[in-house]
Amino acid sequence: MNDAPAERFIRDGFVRIEGAFPRKTALACAELLWEQTGMAPDDPSTWRQPVYRVGDMAQPPFAAAANSPALHAAFDLLTGEGRWTPRRSLGGFPLRFPHELEPHDAGWHIDGSYLPDGADPRWHHVNLRSKGRLLLMLFLFSEVGEDDAPTRIRVGSHLDVPPILRRYGEQGVSMLAIAQEVARASAHRPLAHATGSPGDVYLCHPFLVHAAQPHRGSRPRFMAQPPLYPAVECELERADGGYSPVEFAIRAGLQTAATAAWPPGAASR
Repeated sequence: MNDAPAERFIRDGFVRIEGAFPRKTALACAELLWEQTGMAPDDPSTWRQPVYRVGDMAQPPFAAAANSPALHAAFDLLTGEGRWTPRRSLGGFPLRFPHELEPHDAGWHIDGSYLPDGADPRWHHVNLRSKGRLLLMLFLFSEVGEDDAPTRIRVGSHLDVPPILRRYGEQGVSMLAIAQEVARASAHRPLAHATGSPGDVYLCHPFLVHAAQPHRGSRPRFMAQPPLYPAVECELERADGGYSPVEFAIRAGLQTAATAAWPPGAASR
């Protein structure tokens, strides 16, 4: 890994790693996910709903997918060596199927990552330091084309979010409470789709504004969207200037003109 992915990540808010883990592993994961659904991959009459959600999966193929050498190198580059926690499982699988019903979960948003005392457990919170989350990750376990409900991404929208979050301090705010505001603030951004093949992974800044969409294709879309957890929380004031690209992008978003160039060697390697 060189500095080019870091530069793209700071500018766009995400990088796609093609073949981040073996296709064979991805297909083994897909088989286990089909077992969870109780549906048949070759019988569309069993695809009873537009979205079927699966929780944590810790079988060996999922652990292997999360811990490939390519991903570990990317985690070091984007978040800082020693600053992230290895995953032993993957969770958060919104499995999407071609269906006449609307999914009703396709609004623009950023993800939350923690629950303050007394908070509604349905809506996690987020703060300026992205407490509890270093990355949003999109793991593909099926072919995903433009019609297969790929996640919609507003390119560069992660730079629009820090000024919003700054107002809420360390306590942070519910992802639901700011959903409309982050949608308005990022409406001018160009659109990208998280398409790809089994084994591809999108590594996204935690403030990247994204959304689901209805499935208009013919093949189910199997994907996981887990966070990468921190070993140490993000810091936005480092005496040594050793900011990771995740931190650097937050600082850039707080500037009047978020166009600062990524300084080679600034991330902790």
